[in-house]
Formats: sequence, C-alpha cells, structure tokens
Amino acid sequence: MTGYSREAFGPAWTDTNRNGCDTRNDILGRDLIAKTYKAGTHGCLILSGTLLDPYTASDILFVRGGASEVDIDHVVALGNAWVSGASRWPYAERIAFANDPLALLAVQASANRQKGDGDAATWLPSNKAYRCAYVARQVSVKIKFGLTLTPAEHDAIARTLGTCPGQPLLTGGNPILSSVTPSATTPKATSSPKPTTPGGGSVYYANCTAARAAGAAPLYAGKPGYRTGLDRDHDGIACE
Repeated sequence: MTGYSREAFGPAWTDTNRNGCDTRNDILGRDLIAKTYKAGTHGCLILSGTLLDPYTASDILFVRGGASEVDIDHVVALGNAWVSGASRWPYAERIAFANDPLALLAVQASANRQKGDGDAATWLPSNKAYRCAYVARQVSVKIKFGLTLTPAEHDAIARTLGTCPGQPLLTGGNPILSSVTPSATTPKATSSPKPTTPGGGSVYYANCTAARAAGAAPLYAGKPGYRTGLDRDHDGIACE
C-alpha cells in the first residue's frame, strides 16, 4: 500500500462522462427506485429513493441529508486496485477507474464499510444469492483494467464461480483513458505520452479553444490530441 491515498484516484466524485451529474448521482440514479429529484437540477440531484441492496437483500430508504445508509461501493476497492496495478497508472487512468459505472454499486453503507479494501478472499456479500454476480463483476473490472489477482483471491473467485458456471462477465462502463492493457498476470507499465505535433496524421490542437471547438475537450493523457503544453496543472487532463 506504499504511496496509496484516496486522493491518488482524484476527487471523491467527478463528472467524467460530462453529462452534468457527478458520478455519485449517476449511480444513485441507476440503482435506486421510486426516486424524487430536486427541481432545476436536470435530473441530477436525487432527494429520495429506495435501494434494493444487493449485498444484504434488504430495502433501504435513501434521503439526501438524512442518515448515511447508502454508499457507492468500488466493487474492486481502490486500495485493492492500487496494489493490483493501479499504482503504476497515470493519474487520468485512476480517475477513470474510480468513476467507471462498471466498477460501482449503490449498497448498504455498513456492508461497504465492513468490506473495506477486501478482495474476494476476505469478503463476500452476506446475501449468498448475489455472490456469483458480485464476483463476476469484480472479475470483469479486473479484466477491463488489467489488474492482477493474488493466489488466495483467485481460488476464492474460482470456488464462487464454480457454483454458477453460466454466470456471464460484464462489459461496458466508461472507455479506458490510457494505454493500460488487460493482462491476467502483470499489469503493463505506462510511460508519459509524447507531445503530438502537426502532420504525420497526429491529432493536433493549437490551443484549448481549438480543442473545445472540435468537441474534443477535455483531452486525456495517452489519447489523441493530448499534449503537455495544453495541460497547465500536469494532472493528465488538458483543457479541463
């Protein structure tokens, strides 16, 4: 865990898909039922709703500003991701991971906090009927982002999925923003992208005004059009 902090994965919740809502509200909107919204927020700010919690099979009332009974869980915990390969990623990739809908679930807060940074070898939902789907989502996230497994984690996953051989993997979520390649063993290290230049078929924007006019902003490290000259704070995201 050397070097790990929550801040290494960016702000707690951002609007990576640029739909005007932060990721927490996106996931609440996806996972709650019987929702009410605050007027004038374009369907972003949820005031209340009900969670059919997959981890405990209980129904939980969510009220904004009330008791903190609903968390957004990183199915592959950020601490686990860090030791499984994310420590080698560029900052923009860690932000993408922390806000990817594939990797997130609205769940009972106490269950999420019991889980902590645990992997499948140390924590599974108390709702046994959901364990196959939970482990399959973990595997799907690790495949997508090229994260590794410990032997104990591998064996725990195999035991769980051995009871449901037809359980499908999941796809989707946000696109990967860097050149991290999925691998079953060791994650690929990434190097800092070279600045793009005019010509040679490269995507080049003279300035952020040009990038915005093309509908390409923000520009992420490792993607076409990004160059360090446009990234004033050197955080891997240009023309924010």
